[in-house]
Amino acid sequence: MSSGTIRVGISGWRYEPWRGVFYPPTLAQRNELAYASRRLSTIEINGSFYSLQRPEYYAQWRDETPPGFVFAVKGGRFITHMLKLRNIDAAIANFFASGVANLGDKLGPFLWQLPPMLPFDADRLRAFFALLPHDTDAAAALARRRNEKVRGRARLVYGPNRPLRHALEVRHPSYDTPAFVELLREHRIALVVADTAGKWPYAEDLTADFVYARLHGDTQLYVSGYTPRALARWADRVLHWSRGDQVADARLIAPGTPFERTPRDVYVYFDNDAKVKAPRDALSLARLTNATWQPEARTADLLPRRRRSVR
Repeated sequence: MSSGTIRVGISGWRYEPWRGVFYPPTLAQRNELAYASRRLSTIEINGSFYSLQRPEYYAQWRDETPPGFVFAVKGGRFITHMLKLRNIDAAIANFFASGVANLGDKLGPFLWQLPPMLPFDADRLRAFFALLPHDTDAAAALARRRNEKVRGRARLVYGPNRPLRHALEVRHPSYDTPAFVELLREHRIALVVADTAGKWPYAEDLTADFVYARLHGDTQLYVSGYTPRALARWADRVLHWSRGDQVADARLIAPGTPFERTPRDVYVYFDNDAKVKAPRDALSLARLTNATWQPEARTADLLPRRRRSVR
């Protein structure tokens, strides 16, 4: 049976408590991304959520990671949380002009996270989805509509045209309606499967040609790790999704509605970073789903060489 590509990674990579635990004690801080990208096949860029990043940052992140590695990029909170998806033409053009293009073929899906106080509004979402570019040519055209905020610090050239993907994470209970699922499928937007220890909505409807999951903590948000039993449960789900199928106990907003049973790529990101659980759990789930990552570049090359003692 054919299946899509499974990538398992972490949300962000620079966390002080990880040093000396996930990151070796002798690893220079500047090499943390290079090290993490040689252990895991994908990482979410979180800084793009808080502010527009610069083109040179994206270029640096691209160059520090090995061939075949993929970044997910989190959309700006200025668009989702401050403007609440209203009057965002300039803001979204600036986002796609801010340097994302410099990731090149390491550019993976975009994550758009809506705030907990933003309820379902079909018209608002439809207008937002209509702005999202579904290939790099469309992203470049959108970026050219930037304003003075990013002039002199923009990257508008995305290179050869290729598809782009978008995923939406929601946190208001009003999205628990089949109309939402229908809208996502119409615009080929993936519904983020978000495990938030019961704090925010959880659903597993398949709405695009890929699946995007964020695991924020099993029993305590951002803190608790996942037991072997919990990881086995997630592995079962990931393997079903990659084959284009659903598990029998899937929690669905729109049960009974048809979906395409075709292989899907699956991206899973652990965001339970507070106690260094995220990288451990990501490595464990990668093994359980046969998504282990073995790039040619080795982590040993990033560590200082031991000096031979002279007798």
